[in-house]
Amino acid sequence: MCNFNNQSEDAKALIHLFMIKSAEALGGVNFLLNLIETMKTNKPNALIHKGKKIVSDEATIEWNKIVFKDKFDILEDVIRSRKSDEKEDLNILDTENTKKSKKILNMAKTLAPVEFTVTPKNTSENGGFNFKVFDKVENDFVSINPIFIAMFFCSTDFIKKAIKHTI
Repeated sequence: MCNFNNQSEDAKALIHLFMIKSAEALGGVNFLLNLIETMKTNKPNALIHKGKKIVSDEATIEWNKIVFKDKFDILEDVIRSRKSDEKEDLNILDTENTKKSKKILNMAKTLAPVEFTVTPKNTSENGGFNFKVFDKVENDFVSINPIFIAMFFCSTDFIKKAIKHTI
């Protein structure tokens, strides 16, 4: 998931286009990278920051719902265990353990309404952008949004590779 070189060409193109559009919406690549680096300084992860907001020098990311540590731990476990899977539309419910699958589904249903809004400090020039945690949430299929993974779990080198990628 976080190895850009192992992504399919379609996934590389999707992430590249989103990161380019995101950078443009914030006023430039450096503004986006600065926001991501600021997010990375929040330990253990910016996602469980109680203020539901991270502010960098040039941009702000906010979300509409608090993410509690127990749900974050399940999400992080799923992402870490699937880190080497590079398939698009990866079903995170694909597990032999039905108890674990039920925990994952409950976490997905809890986090599905969470929406992230990224806005630049200077809103007169650019409008910002939005994204969600999941692409699909159904009873038998849940896939994580690759943009969410890139923003919260991948390194800044991953983002830099995505931005420099040529289609």
